[in-house]
This record gives sequence, structure tokens and C-alpha cells, in this order.
Amino acid sequence: MTSSIQVHLKQSYPGFTLDLDLHLPGRGVTALFGHSGSGKTTCLRCIAGLEKAPQAFIQVNDEVWQDSRRQHFVPPHKRALGYVFQEASLFPHLSVRANLEFGLRRIPRAQRRVDMAHASELLGISHLLERHPQHLSGGERQRIGIARALLTSPRLLLMDEPLAALDSQRKGEILPYLERLHDELDIPVLYVSHSQDEVARLADHIVLFSAGKALASGPIGDTLARLDLPLAMGDDAGVVIAGQVSAYDPHYQLVTVQLPGSPSTIRVAHTPLSVGKQLRCKVQARDVSLSLQAEEHSSILNRLPVTVTGETAADNQAHVLVKLDADGTPLLARITRYSRDQLQLRSGQRLWAQIKAVAVLA
Repeated sequence: MTSSIQVHLKQSYPGFTLDLDLHLPGRGVTALFGHSGSGKTTCLRCIAGLEKAPQAFIQVNDEVWQDSRRQHFVPPHKRALGYVFQEASLFPHLSVRANLEFGLRRIPRAQRRVDMAHASELLGISHLLERHPQHLSGGERQRIGIARALLTSPRLLLMDEPLAALDSQRKGEILPYLERLHDELDIPVLYVSHSQDEVARLADHIVLFSAGKALASGPIGDTLARLDLPLAMGDDAGVVIAGQVSAYDPHYQLVTVQLPGSPSTIRVAHTPLSVGKQLRCKVQARDVSLSLQAEEHSSILNRLPVTVTGETAADNQAHVLVKLDADGTPLLARITRYSRDQLQLRSGQRLWAQIKAVAVLA
């Protein structure tokens, strides 16, 4: 069985054309990222069969869902997918349990890969099963909606900005559950978002949308570090590091994370984690400073030997973005042009990147 998702779409609207040619991983989380109106949700709706593009080929692993050249179109209810919208849209007259059973009944018992107990435990909703939607918070309702989608035993899970309607506190509550889905379920996810922090925390692969086209598609770490993409220009620009926990200091509550394929480590303020666990960290470009020497007597705990591999102008005329290589792990640093000149930065130069432990998002 081929483990991939192919999406070829061309559909025109007044003043806008969606024109995509995507080959995506058939596992993990792929983020469809871009500004509102860039075509992300339309792409998702075409994959779901809620919109029928006149020119399309959509294949999920070994199943072709649409091939316009052969006049082949699988209707939405026959596509093995789960769809999570911005609003959970639960049935208000049914209990949580009954809402979940509605999703479960869509699948014959012999084909069920996720049961009620498993979905409830994954999303932390076992204690909510007898409540009704009007007595739930927005974050709880959305977790119910995700559980209901999982209970259809989908071969693909589509999530259309599932956190957009939630405040920052509710987003913080639900993100750990989404991470559990990523870690524990072998169901590919297409996740629409315009929040780079969400994408950095959840995604393995990213597609950057702009005006109906894909500007880039690739692994999250490499793509976020590309200087030729608008992702690097914003104030929240940064890279994702997926490392392995090598130590935990309970007194100072610091996790030591080994960079992939490197002896270098970074320390992160974090709750206890066991040695060997994988941990994703986002390092913002604005939180990386550069030095010609390793500053030993400093409050900055993380000092990494790096090589300069590129540079580009930033959106602020006083700033530049510098791309760095830390033993195979890409980093970005946003510094002033003055600092660049004082350090006499050039491609291939060896120096030190400094990152505050409290600034690393993990």
C-alpha cells in the first residue's frame, strides 16, 4: 500500500483560482498554512468531497477519491475521513455519550479502529459523557467534536482551524490533547491554521499557501528555516527542533534536549520528562543572539557552535535574518544590521548562537 496523499486541484472562482499539485506524507500531521483567503479551507473541502473541483485527482494512500479525467467521484459519506470544523456543532439535545455514539454508528463494528473508551481517554473526556453541550466549555466541546470524528475510524483526519474560536487559555488546554493524537494514533492529519506557533507545535510537514497556490511544501524544520519564504519574515519566525531528552534537573526544573545527530544540547524550562522521550522545541529567531566567543558567565544557558549559511533582509530595515547550521540543525537569528557589521558576518563563518532557556517553546 502506498503511504502518501496526492492532491491535484484546479478550480476557478471570480478573482481567485485554486491551482495545487501536492504530494504529501501518508502519516503524521501536515499543516496547510497561510493567510485567510489563500485557499486552505477550499482545498480541505475538495478533499472531503464537499466541493467537486472540475479538474481534480485526489488519492489517499491506496484509495482514489476523485479522478475527473475518468469521471470518478466518491461522495463525501463514502470517504473514510473525519472532519473537525472551527465549531464542534454538537447535537444540543443529546448527551456527550450520545453525540459520540452518532459518530460510532457510521462504522460497522468489524471496521472500528477506535472505540469509545480509547477516544474518551485520548481526549480526556471520560468524566463529561453524561453532560449536555450547553454545560461544556468551548474547549470541552471541541474535544468532543474531535473524539466524534475519531470514532468514525477515519483513514484521514481533516481539521479546519479547530482552535480558531477558542481564547488563549482554552487553546492551551486543548493543544496537549492534539499532541497525544499525533503521538499515539497512526492516522494522517491535514491541519489548517494561520498560527505559526500551532503549526510548529503539531506539524511534521507544512504546505505554505498563497493566493490559491502552494509556495512551498516540505518537512517542518527545513521549511520554517528557508530564507526565501515569507515564513521567515514575520515576528514569530523561528525553527522547530525535534530532539531527545537526555537529562532532567528536578531542582531547577530544566530538561536537557539532545539535538538530532549532534553532541550539542539545549536546556529548556519544563515539567519532568523521562530520558529518551522525544521533545519538540520552537526557537524564535528574535530570541537567538550571536557571539564570536562562548560567553561562560551569563544568564543565557544555551550556547551552540554554529556556522553561518545565509542572510537576507528582514521586514524591518534595521534588521537582518541570518541562517545558521548547528551540526545539521537549522537555526534563524534576527539581529540588527549594526550587529551584523560589528561581527563582520559572512557565509561559512563559525561562531556561537545563544538562546535563553526561558525563551524556548516546548
